[in-house]
Amino acid sequence: MYNQGAVEGAANIESGSRVFVYEVVGLRQVEETDQTNYQIRRSGSVFIRVPYNRMNQEMRRITRLGGKIVSIQSVTALQQLNRKVDLVVNEKVELATTDIKVSSEVAAEVSANKDENGKSTPVSNVSEAKGFAKTPAKDKKGNSMTQAKAKKDAHADVPVNIYRPNAPFIGKCISNETLVKEGGIGIVQHLKFDLSAGNLRYLEGQSIGIIPPGVDKNGKPEKLRLYSIASTRHGDNLDDKTISLCVRQLEYKHPETGETVYGVCSTYLSKIKPGDDVKITGPVGKEMLLPEDPEANVIMLATGTGIAPMRTYLWRMFKDAERKANPEYQFQGFSWLLFGVPTSPNILYKEELEAMQEKYPENFRLTYAISREQNNPAGGRMYIQDRVAEHADELWQLIKNEKTHTYICGLRGMEDGIDAALSAAAAKEGVVWSDYQKDLKKAHRWHVETY
Repeated sequence: MYNQGAVEGAANIESGSRVFVYEVVGLRQVEETDQTNYQIRRSGSVFIRVPYNRMNQEMRRITRLGGKIVSIQSVTALQQLNRKVDLVVNEKVELATTDIKVSSEVAAEVSANKDENGKSTPVSNVSEAKGFAKTPAKDKKGNSMTQAKAKKDAHADVPVNIYRPNAPFIGKCISNETLVKEGGIGIVQHLKFDLSAGNLRYLEGQSIGIIPPGVDKNGKPEKLRLYSIASTRHGDNLDDKTISLCVRQLEYKHPETGETVYGVCSTYLSKIKPGDDVKITGPVGKEMLLPEDPEANVIMLATGTGIAPMRTYLWRMFKDAERKANPEYQFQGFSWLLFGVPTSPNILYKEELEAMQEKYPENFRLTYAISREQNNPAGGRMYIQDRVAEHADELWQLIKNEKTHTYICGLRGMEDGIDAALSAAAAKEGVVWSDYQKDLKKAHRWHVETY
């Protein structure tokens, strides 16, 4: 996500002192941003602060990135100084992106923590007002809790930006395991990192940033890349001391030279060894958080490594040790995962998924779309949007339930097909899907993170 930073050189006239906040949806990777070495995720609304004298320029930039401005609000310079901008206080701006600029007050706080031992940004009234995470809560014995504890409304106190790009947490790789079975396509790894030396905590559905070592082609330090977290708040070891990622090595042909190009950060992570240090920032994100209601219904549509947040939900719902660790959250609803992969060996976490389905058949349904092995009704490859079309009527009935949340994670190309399938199902009842979907988004029941 892109965030326009502090006000840039306001003029000495009244209009020059004014700042506007654009609410933008639909930012995505396009030809312009493909020249960068990191991916842009589309994940809900982005709020961009723009000085009056740059409004037209910023509108054109947003259009080039595929975004749409849905609202513009005026913010006076006086309001900024008094920190009364509600859009900032409610944390809807994700701050841990590579393009961030911070105010002088926050920069002063961060500058005191630039050492390599991974200290977090200190908390003050300023940092709390800007959406930084608060000091870790104490347990009954007075010890700091390393992970976020479940609350009735986890969204009200979500940890955000505990560690920043110029003061990252230095974790250690515990394990790096191959997920793609023999005969599969590509390289996908499950990585686990040790968090015991710091106070990084997170919730299911959030992401972290990884800063690869070295410099880019311009001789500048590599920028961070965002990855969805693949473990619950308690970690794979359920000891509140680890975090896991599911990472695919990016590989593609250069459109002009035909040369094979490998992603900088994904290649670094795919080759990292146990004991190696890794720079971690974050966590970030509120778009993909799981509802705390144990009777909610959860539809999950994922492709490839988009399974990462879905794994966190399913572990929290169905893993025995997790259920024991979370007595206040005992899932009683219904969840349905539709998972798209190219081949059977590419079904990530296959054994875990099928074991949960077998143990909880009344609460968990698992559906694969294996594009190179299965055919859709037209005889073409079976993609996830084809599976959605196949089950569109069932999904539509489930979506209408006010307790149902839908999560989409993976490659952005699947969204149009999903919308088309659900549009057909809704139309049978005289409902316009695009309008209904807007209501779902307003109710925070439609969650998308594509890249």
